[in-house]
Amino acid sequence: MFRNIVFSAFGAGLAVCIAISAAQSLTTGPLILRAEAFENAVPVAGVVAHEHDEAEWGPADGLERMAYTVLANLVIGVGVSLMMLAGMVLKGDPIDWRRGLLWGVGGFVAVSLLPSLGLPPELPGTPAAEISSRQGWWLGAAAASVGGVSLIVFAAQWPARVAGVLLLIAPHIVGAPVPPTHEVSYPGALAGEFVAASLVVSGLLWTLSGAASGWLLQRLSRGG
Repeated sequence: MFRNIVFSAFGAGLAVCIAISAAQSLTTGPLILRAEAFENAVPVAGVVAHEHDEAEWGPADGLERMAYTVLANLVIGVGVSLMMLAGMVLKGDPIDWRRGLLWGVGGFVAVSLLPSLGLPPELPGTPAAEISSRQGWWLGAAAASVGGVSLIVFAAQWPARVAGVLLLIAPHIVGAPVPPTHEVSYPGALAGEFVAASLVVSGLLWTLSGAASGWLLQRLSRGG
């Protein structure tokens, strides 16, 4: 069983890598390049772009950047597929692509959509609060959202479901860290486009991971 789970997660991760790499090249990638062009431009009209540390490393534009992106997508795709397969196996219900798709939708809502209400995806050049505070809030929000969605979906008693709803809203009552300013170096409309595109790509990641890993595990289990 463990072998089938690992092979299913890797196969699903490979499919996810191909799909979201293609999606990023058409959606979020061009938006990031446009924002970076504004960020690196000479400041005008009082707009101050971010200053960068000259020693800070980053992949070169072109093939190197694409290779790192694809590698990261593969690791993320395998990791997400493995987590969902583990959850489905522990739950004990029959596993197929439909159940995997449902788990993928739940994962997207809990880990991507709900936390983005407080900390939406950000383009280069976006002012932000200190990184450790943002990471702490996001991790707390994601954990609370996973717990809340799990209670709402799986709990049989209504008090547990109410507790799930409270978990969902708790991080947003606390509030995400506030950036020092809302001035950006790029046109404001780009931010909305990037948030929408990022959520579409994230939705593709989670739903395809769930459906593909569920389908592969079912096939491998039958073959074994």
